[in-house]
Amino acid sequence: MDYKVKDISLAEAGKLKIDWAESRMPVMMALREKYSKTQPLKGQRIAGCLHVTKETAVLIRTLRAAGAQIAWSGCNPLSTQDDIAAALAAEGIEIYAWYGQNTEDFYWSIDQTLKMKPTLTLDDGADLIFTVHNKYKDLVKDIIGGTEETTTGVHRLRAMANDGKLLYPVIAVNDAETKWDFDNVYGTGQSSLDGILRATSVLLAGKNFVVAGFGHCGRGCALRAQGMGANVIATEVKPTAALKATLEGCRIMPMEEAAKVGDIFITATGMKDILTGRHFETMKDGAIICNTGHYDCEINIPDLEKLATSKRQMRDNCEEYTMPNGNRIYLLAQGRLINLAAAEGHPSEVMDMSFANQFLAQVTLAQSGKDMANTVHDIPNEQDQDIALIKIQTMNYGIDKLTEEQIKYSTDYSAGT
Repeated sequence: MDYKVKDISLAEAGKLKIDWAESRMPVMMALREKYSKTQPLKGQRIAGCLHVTKETAVLIRTLRAAGAQIAWSGCNPLSTQDDIAAALAAEGIEIYAWYGQNTEDFYWSIDQTLKMKPTLTLDDGADLIFTVHNKYKDLVKDIIGGTEETTTGVHRLRAMANDGKLLYPVIAVNDAETKWDFDNVYGTGQSSLDGILRATSVLLAGKNFVVAGFGHCGRGCALRAQGMGANVIATEVKPTAALKATLEGCRIMPMEEAAKVGDIFITATGMKDILTGRHFETMKDGAIICNTGHYDCEINIPDLEKLATSKRQMRDNCEEYTMPNGNRIYLLAQGRLINLAAAEGHPSEVMDMSFANQFLAQVTLAQSGKDMANTVHDIPNEQDQDIALIKIQTMNYGIDKLTEEQIKYSTDYSAGT
């Protein structure tokens, strides 16, 4: 079999969810209609490593409609939706993904996708790219380029490029305005709170809600928590980010102080050891901790395991750890991405733009990747604006256009007061 999923009998349920997502992703559907005729990806073999959700399935269907051969794996052990994976397998997609993978399963799945000898890679977190560079360098000769979906992956790939170690060009989809200013803010905010509520069913109103990191994702979580009536506290290492948080109504304090007063904690930094043993020791009874960053190292779970006198599973994606002083701390989704491990990930409407960028970046690489330098490239502003315009039009809104006189004025440096 050219797939490995949890249960192929879930395919019909998964297909219905994909069809639902398509009804909410008009930009992707417009791109599919356009490019299924011209087939710009014909002859390309795309290895993808990205969360297996209904929205990702819409991207996969669109890539295939444009002519690509696909092999896919999930990019996080707890983010695959098994019914979606089954539906894709039933449609003939080569896919290796299931919820609850261990580390060996995770990298085995990536290895399987590389057997097709890809010409393009599509990543979320850069594990696929790192696997190619560290384990399968012989494949690089066939790879035209790759795309990267998320902040953590882009940061690591830029560091790799700066060291001269990146062996093919990568387009930073994450850094497109129609990605980070929408998906990261509104998608992460809504879906992360969705995950917290599914795992706990707690009331957010009146709670001290601690957001670690006030970047785009942290800001989104803060906005939505405020909207639910929580008292938001932000922790930061960057002065300008901390200042932004204060002007958006958050209290600012170091994590040592926040740990003593917080009811719910969410990490959104991309950095390890945001919550460690010294924080767990001072948390109040009933504190809830979770992570929405790509990797599970933001919460030091070994420290929590070492301190705890007992541990038990309370609900799906909710584990209770009892501290020596009798206080109980609740870890959600094993410290994995709360929005995907305990919920369904970002809403389809916002992933419509992110995955439009992914799709168009793959087309760009197929057409021009051989002439691009081995570094990390940004999405062109024109593409950002085109995607936003299509989205606005599908929402039945109109916008203004500059007149010829206004265009001239915008570049007329001789114009005075």
